Amino acid sequence: QVQLVESGGGLVQAGGFLRLSCAASGRTFSSYVMGWFRQAPGKGREFVAAIRWSGGTTYYADSVKGRFTISGDNAKNTVYLQMNSLKPEDTAVYYCTAKDGSMAYLPSRYTYWGQGTQVTVSS
Repeated sequence: QVQLVESGGGLVQAGGFLRLSCAASGRTFSSYVMGWFRQAPGKGREFVAAIRWSGGTTYYADSVKGRFTISGDNAKNTVYLQMNSLKPEDTAVYYCTAKDGSMAYLPSRYTYWGQGTQVTVSS
């Protein structure tokens, strides 16, 4: 059974930083794309970043490009999202997600989801 467990959320002031972690278990993820989505109150779930386990190609939403960095540690089956220069509009529940095969930007294309971790950025 696949499990994705996020950690690292919290409250931070604007301009600050946080690092989210997603520990994956339950299968081999070598052919998978691991992603981060976020959902603010009253809004839909939006793509933030993703990485291919094989090769390490990364993808970012325009709104976070240059501020967020996604990375993976194959030995630990863990994906990280380093978030710098945080803004109040980054406030949301952040979800780790995974899918086999090709890259996708829509949440409906992803198979597995974590429980989410709250990130709150105060102004």
